[in-house]
Amino acid sequence: MTPTSTPSRARTVVRWVGLLGGPLAAGLAYFLLPDSFVASTGEMRELAVAGRVTSGLLLWMAIWWMTEAVAIEATSLLPIVVLPLSGAMGIASAAAPYASPLIYLFLGGFLLALSMQRWGLDRRIALLTLKFVGTRPSNMIGGFMVATAVMSACVSNTATVAMMVPIALRVSSLVGDGAGGNFRLSLLLSIAYAASIGGLATIIGSPPNGFLAQYAGEQLGIEITFIGWLRIGLPLTVIFLPIAWLLLTRVLFQVAREPLAGGQELVQSQLRELGPVRAGELVTLFTFLLAVACWLTRPALLRFIPSLTDAGISIAAGLLLFVLPVNRHGVRALDWKTARRVPWGILVLFGGGLSLAAAMGDFGVGELIGSSARFIGGLHPLWVVFAVTLGVIFLTELTSNTATVATLVPLFTALAPSLGVHAIQLAIPTALAASCAFMLPVATPPNAIVFGSGYVPVPQMMRAGVWLNVVAVLLISLMSHFIIAPRFL
Repeated sequence: MTPTSTPSRARTVVRWVGLLGGPLAAGLAYFLLPDSFVASTGEMRELAVAGRVTSGLLLWMAIWWMTEAVAIEATSLLPIVVLPLSGAMGIASAAAPYASPLIYLFLGGFLLALSMQRWGLDRRIALLTLKFVGTRPSNMIGGFMVATAVMSACVSNTATVAMMVPIALRVSSLVGDGAGGNFRLSLLLSIAYAASIGGLATIIGSPPNGFLAQYAGEQLGIEITFIGWLRIGLPLTVIFLPIAWLLLTRVLFQVAREPLAGGQELVQSQLRELGPVRAGELVTLFTFLLAVACWLTRPALLRFIPSLTDAGISIAAGLLLFVLPVNRHGVRALDWKTARRVPWGILVLFGGGLSLAAAMGDFGVGELIGSSARFIGGLHPLWVVFAVTLGVIFLTELTSNTATVATLVPLFTALAPSLGVHAIQLAIPTALAASCAFMLPVATPPNAIVFGSGYVPVPQMMRAGVWLNVVAVLLISLMSHFIIAPRFL
């Protein structure tokens, strides 16, 4: 969810309730939870003081995350305070997940993205895509969607949409009032939706992807590498994107079939404004392609560099941008003034979620949660996956997707054995579904940005979004159950 600068009265009340309810729920959990419980296997397990502390911390963080009582990034620092002060865990152990390899994988990705934005490489790629697809309205919408999805797989979806919306508005101004309204509406929605769909493709495309990969490695013993995630997310993006295009251009909003007069001229003028390709663009493109090549070939490279990791490749690429010059005056592809714009809060949020998950695993909280579901097993695994996916997608319409994943992935993986499914069968659809909220402006930053243009009414976004939500539920459920999850079982 994207917070607003002037929250409504209802939102303010929710935040105050959450602010007080979080620590209150934590205290009640600590004092009311039993000293022992019956595990899902039927054995008696002890719940020590550290387990009760962690259970309370889980409720506290979940309530603050879901209500945004305080900044979600600040909430993510609670494990460093609560776990050591309560004696449940030492400060070094509580803080260690904040230096997880996942943090550095995303940090390197953020640095690559910032260099692209600094030199305008992202905008050039978008305009060249539009030049290639032609000027028929449906083709242009498809071109915008492809360009947005590709960029969002590598760059922040917020930055991608913020760059694409002004271009889209200039293109839509070429269309008359008759079909122009539909074209503009469809075009703007397509950009927002393509950013979310494109982010599914890579491990750095959306924060939930990276969180799941790290959680799976640390808690489930399942390694998901950069290329491993491509096998998960890329097929979903490739299938989902054209379905979204068809819905937006053929079913929900009929757009004109005739080519736009002046469309190519506008794209050409935008390219002329960018000027010739600069050295900064070439250096950034080279570095990015080198990183991708290393990520894709890492299994082979391990023969020569056994300690090579995806995070190491990511940081090496980011560091290389600080080293490579782009002119004779010593200007580098990336400087610290630009790098300061890294979204550090996302990295802290990852650390908080991983620290909480580690404590849950160490102190038996996962088993406690799993034991509560031992009486509701028996559903077919596909229906369980479907229910999880449906619930997460509609929950994420109102909450931060990263906070949702950090809260629910440990819960669902704890419940999985009692529901008769493997933990990864619930973890994967939870992470994917968290990036697929399409109905409301507050659901994702891309939705908020296109809504802020003034050309996308909430009823129209809801009308289109509910269809995309349904498609997402079906695709994620079916692909997770039949194709994706079995690869890890």
